[in-house]
Formats: sequence, structure tokens, C-alpha cells
Amino acid sequence: MEHRQLGRSGLMISEITYGNWLTHGESVAREAALACVRAAVDAGITTFDTADVYAMGAAEELLGEALRGVRRESVEIATKVCLPIGTGPNDRGLSRKHIMESCHASLRRLDTDYVDLYQAHRFDGNTPLEETLIAFDDLVRQGKVLYLGVSEWTAAQLRKALDLADELGLRSRIVANQPQYNMLWRVVEPEVVPLCVAEGIGQIAFQPLAQGVLTGKYLPGQRPPADSRAARDGRSPMFIRRVLGDELLHRVSELRPVAEAAGLSMAQLAIAWTLNRPGVSSALIGASRPEQVTENVRAAGVRLPDEALARIDDVLGDLVDTDPAKTAQMMAVKPEWKAAEPAPTG
Repeated sequence: MEHRQLGRSGLMISEITYGNWLTHGESVAREAALACVRAAVDAGITTFDTADVYAMGAAEELLGEALRGVRRESVEIATKVCLPIGTGPNDRGLSRKHIMESCHASLRRLDTDYVDLYQAHRFDGNTPLEETLIAFDDLVRQGKVLYLGVSEWTAAQLRKALDLADELGLRSRIVANQPQYNMLWRVVEPEVVPLCVAEGIGQIAFQPLAQGVLTGKYLPGQRPPADSRAARDGRSPMFIRRVLGDELLHRVSELRPVAEAAGLSMAQLAIAWTLNRPGVSSALIGASRPEQVTENVRAAGVRLPDEALARIDDVLGDLVDTDPAKTAQMMAVKPEWKAAEPAPTG
């Protein structure tokens, strides 16, 4: 496992981050979840990502349990705050009250005195940004948080936060951004990534496999594999065709020769592609079985040749989404969200 600097900070994180969205405490049994984390540790992964909203706290608890006995200084633990974790009016957002209470609750669940990276899970337009940044800065001063990050913020939101932090004279700045980023979804490339590169903010890219689509397991005209997320969720082949489209699935299948020429599986190719993008510090993977962790970590350290990268672009062509407006449209925090509703939690 290789490590990279997180932006321009001094923190080194593993090229592969293990995350537990949609797995721990929900679709994956406890023992399997624990086994996946142990496999990640054995494979050299040192960076682990979670959030208070994942399984309403159960994911943090499982991660804390799984890392018990591992030397705390040898791992980097990241979690997030913002999305609804209760029914109360202050059980969401980036107010000082919610940030402080959520951080303390996360520390208890994770069974640790501090987190290495604390991330604003979304931008909260209902709270003064000054209040949010000062609360985060106070947590850093208290030693409960070492570094600050955000997830799915637009370039304009990041710019505003960076400028305001300078105006306020805050010691801690944003050093990480966690966006959805893969071969098909590149909306951060036009605006977010250039700003982050210029400002020393590293990308921890989630969904490098596009929720399994880029593994090649979904084939046009065929039912989803029995062990796939689409099958577990009760999604029919019609769902795959409607949401993904036969054309997209055909194009993805054409990437297999590219993977084979590089000596990689389709999953490894997709992760390696993400790690080869400018400004990316780590690719975030999840798993329901330890074998998936073992396979995916082999993408670490892979440098794809220019001809492979060009071929990927040629194959996917007009199916690649690069519209930066999609982040603002899809990921803005909505006041009407309720804890019982399925909020986007990547």
C-alpha cells in the first residue's frame, strides 16, 4: 500500500481508503463487516471513513469495534457531520450546537479521543458559514479533530469558506474534499478540482466503481448477478436498463480489453483511473466481503499508461458527465429532510 499527502497538509493517508457507507450496520452482517475492516488493515489500508448518519450511528460503532486493538497512531479515522441523525430541529446541519454534539457522539461511538479528519457532509445554507468554521476551528484547538474537510461542496462554496477562514484568522483550513468521482461522473473536474489543487485540498474520491457499474458485472439484457446490490435491493433488469441504459453497459464492457492489457480486473482499472486523476489523494472503497477488499487494494500504486487513459475516454465518450451544476443540484441540504427519509449519504 502506498500513501499520499492529503492536499498540502502534513497528513499522509493510504491511496485506498476503506469506507462503510451502505454496509456496516445495514446490508452487511456484523461479523462480515468486522472481517472486511480486518482485511483492510491486513492489506495495508490505514485510512478509514465513516459518518454519523451511516446506519444512524451503527456504522461508527462497528468501525470503532473493528479497530479496537489496532494502534491508534497507525490509522487515520475520518467521519462526517451535517445530515439528519434525529427528528429534532437541531439534529442536522452545521450549527455550532449540532457540530459539537455530533462530534462528541461520534468520538464515543468510535471509541477514540480524536478523529484525524472531520468533514462537513454537505454545505448548510441555513447556518452562517462563520458559525460553522469557528465551531470546526474550536474542535481542532481542543484536540478532538486534527484536520478539516468537506464533502460534495461546490467550488463557490469552497472559495467562500477559504476566504472567510482567512478573514477570521482561523488556524485550521479545509484540507480535504470528498466528492463522488469516477470514469462516468466527472462533475468536479471543471471547477472543484482546479480550485482544490490551487488551494492544497486533496480529493478523497468516493464511488470509484460507480456503485459496481464499472466492475462490468451488469450486462445489457441480463438480470443483475444474485450477489449484486441491484439484486439485493430488489431492482429489476428494467431498473438497470432505465437508469444505466444498455448503451452505457455496452460501453463499459468495451473497457475489459483495456483492463486485461494492464493486467487488472475491471474494478482495479476503475480505481486506478481515479487514483491517476490530478489532485486525488485517495480512492474510497467499500466492501461486503473481505475478498473484495483484497482485490481492490491491488489498484494502489498502479500508474496507467497514457494510451489506456485515452482509450477509456474514447470508449465512454459522450456518456461521461462533466456538468459542475450537478453537484449543487443534487447535493444541497434541504430543510425539509427528515431523519426517516433516505437522504443522499455518500
